[in-house]
Amino acid sequence: MSRQDRVTEAIRKEVSVIIHDELKDPRLGFITITKVEMTPDLRYAKIFFSVLGKEEDYKKTKAALDSALGFIRKLIAERINLRLAPDIGFEEDRSVEYSIRIQEILDEIKELDKPKTSIHEVAARKPKKRGPGEPKKVRRVHKKK
Repeated sequence: MSRQDRVTEAIRKEVSVIIHDELKDPRLGFITITKVEMTPDLRYAKIFFSVLGKEEDYKKTKAALDSALGFIRKLIAERINLRLAPDIGFEEDRSVEYSIRIQEILDEIKELDKPKTSIHEVAARKPKKRGPGEPKKVRRVHKKK
């Protein structure tokens, strides 16, 4: 694991702890830090978050995180031993909503592909009467040897 990966994971964990334990902003909803992307020189970190809720909840959470940006950066600098504290920015992660929507679409397609009649309806149907000129169905009987 490279140094960049270790620092990225440390920042993800620390930001998650800071948001859940240190920030007391009522605008913060049920937030999850999904991932962190850092530049190779460890100067800038893009922190992705996901919120359980509607579009309005995303906006409130984004505003709360942006207002606490300096506080979060200061705590990261104190807790992670780096020469320079990275500049941080928060981005919305909509991948969870995207995957839920894909699953809903697949379920709808599955419902459309179901046959209209059930197995029981097919079994309950009476056999067709043969019309004139149609051959009889021959039943083969196997002889015992």
